[in-house]
Amino acid sequence: MNTEFLFADRQLTLIRYPEKHQHVSLQAWDSADELVIEHVESALSEGALAEADNPKLMFFNDDFGTLGCWFAHLNPWWVSDSYIAYRSLLENLTANALSPSVNDNTIQAPLKTLTSVDSLSFSPENDIDMVVLKVPRALALLEQQLIDLQRFITPRTQIVATGKVKSITKSVLALFEKYIGTTTTSLAKKKSRLIFATPDKLTQVKSPYPTRWEARSTTGQSLVLDNLANVFSRQSLDIGARIMLEHMTVSANDVVVDLGCGNGVLGVNALALAPDARVIFVDESYMALESARLNVLNNFPDKIDQCEFVASNCLESLLGRENRPAVTKILCNPPFHQQNAITDHIAWQMFSDARELLIKSGHLVVVGNRHLDYHIKLKKLFGGTKVLASDKKFVILGTAKR
Repeated sequence: MNTEFLFADRQLTLIRYPEKHQHVSLQAWDSADELVIEHVESALSEGALAEADNPKLMFFNDDFGTLGCWFAHLNPWWVSDSYIAYRSLLENLTANALSPSVNDNTIQAPLKTLTSVDSLSFSPENDIDMVVLKVPRALALLEQQLIDLQRFITPRTQIVATGKVKSITKSVLALFEKYIGTTTTSLAKKKSRLIFATPDKLTQVKSPYPTRWEARSTTGQSLVLDNLANVFSRQSLDIGARIMLEHMTVSANDVVVDLGCGNGVLGVNALALAPDARVIFVDESYMALESARLNVLNNFPDKIDQCEFVASNCLESLLGRENRPAVTKILCNPPFHQQNAITDHIAWQMFSDARELLIKSGHLVVVGNRHLDYHIKLKKLFGGTKVLASDKKFVILGTAKR
């Protein structure tokens, strides 16, 4: 993996967290980062931003901390929905001798970090001079962020977004027009482009998120499910979860981990099956974890003390504890992409971490597309696997720690 970012006579060492699991062809920055760095540096050297004594900047969706490291000297705000992006930023600040100060999983200096959930109610002490967004994969997340911005930007705030040309669609531009104002784009350079939005439509609107729908638990109980903007399968129950619900089993003494929990439907269903079970919801998305928390409160408010909501890269946060939970069952619907890269390293790490965390005879239950061949990975790690259920597209695999 290329870790040396050489640009505009500066050099940074940058990794994609976790570095040891990344493919050699991947790197922590792209041409969209370079394009927006060039633009912001130009704005800082001339014009209104250059005249400010201490310009206030705010960055959204900085995938692996490249922008945060480059502009750390300006003490900006840095907002992300990704725990992996946060850990990447932390590692990269440290690697470049930028001395991050951390308190309660929040970086306080040289920049200030916010989760996407924190930003829903964020109110800065001073006006923000420039907002920089990397266009996220999920349009709903972009929409929520633009709605959030309406609360604290002013007509003088410069709004610039960046992304690959293929990600800057008519739908993306329409959201900027709807929530910010007059929107234009730059010419394409190295397959990336900038978006410029002038804040002339700052009428605050009510967010359409979280979206709410109902699902049926294994016991037949109706479940009310809220989904914040960046939750996978936000508008309906995904097919993998549906087949898992049909075949889940949980007992009263189980300590269950809903790994990659999304809106938490599997963990909530575990509470329907076994009201005395302890459930740990784990995801790298802060909006996913908040959705899961809301959904426990929606359906089993008296069980919230039996639940825990953990931001983590796979199961690292639990494995790193001095007193690990005695996990008996892990339910997992693994993702097979990270940002815009298709990869199997996340599933592999999830399975490896599950084997380490489970107690002896504990079970890992995995649902996934048949073509992903998860049974091969599971056989290597656990020594064998069993097909619990399948259809034309999905398969549920179960394996035990020996």
